[in-house]
Amino acid sequence: MKTLLVLLSAAALSLGAGPVPVGRANGQRRGGAIQVETNLVEILASVIDAHGEPIPGLTQDQFQISEDGVPQKIVRFEAQTDRPLDLVLMVDSSASEFEDLKFEDDAAAHFIGQVVRPSDRLAVFEFDEDVTELADFSNDVPRLQAAVRRVVPGSGTSMYDALVLASNELKRRPAGRRRAMVLVTDAGETTSEASFDDARHAAISSGALLYPVIVRVVKSENGRNTAGEHALITIQDDTGGAMFFLDDLRQLHSVFDRIDRELRTQYLLGYYPKPEPPPGSYRRVEVKVKSGDVVHFRKGYFAAGTPEKAEDQ
Repeated sequence: MKTLLVLLSAAALSLGAGPVPVGRANGQRRGGAIQVETNLVEILASVIDAHGEPIPGLTQDQFQISEDGVPQKIVRFEAQTDRPLDLVLMVDSSASEFEDLKFEDDAAAHFIGQVVRPSDRLAVFEFDEDVTELADFSNDVPRLQAAVRRVVPGSGTSMYDALVLASNELKRRPAGRRRAMVLVTDAGETTSEASFDDARHAAISSGALLYPVIVRVVKSENGRNTAGEHALITIQDDTGGAMFFLDDLRQLHSVFDRIDRELRTQYLLGYYPKPEPPPGSYRRVEVKVKSGDVVHFRKGYFAAGTPEKAEDQ
């Protein structure tokens, strides 16, 4: 309910740097000068072939990474990282989705059974005009599957509120773990207290990959809330992950399979930013592979310090 959002909003909207912050570490005085170290920036990347499938088996020398246009030296590389995953699954339960809600929930339950490994943790939220946590972070698959089957239809769509809440729940999770959000919705934003800028800022600051799955219950653009679709496209482009559009809910199982494969076929790239970024600045990141294949990765982060809004970047 809105009460849940309000209880968390004070922390939710006080956003700092991403999960791998960059800023001043302990300084050491040497020869009259203070030596300053910067923290490691870590970027998760998925490389996708022409058929939309993740590409495994790449080596470090096949990647190039830059920050604000300046090439960076990769000092950490993990192929097909098996780092533990923290994931939030958000299901739109608004009336516009109600006709196929049971199929949607069954597909989500199947996805939970696929994606959750012993070291992973997953939380389940539903949202209509309110945002409700159905299950806190857990690796108890039967309990999580039971939670997603408790989704009940409602009215209104507080999509931005759900993104802010999920982002900040992930931001509170332990460091050194991967973070992702899967959002199943028709993108018909109508009732959020949070704005688009709030949702975008929260998502970027969380360091989580975003996987929106947009179910087009209305086929014609004239009858759809395309503004919500464009908003999710923008946020997903900033955070990484991938975007999916469905005209038939029977495609949902295959989309969840694709997300599971991508989450299990990722590369971890780490670098120390040169030059040192100003505190609180928004930093643009670009990752390429020599093959020219598509790369999914988060496009930026906030350096440690007072955060700045990303919307002007």
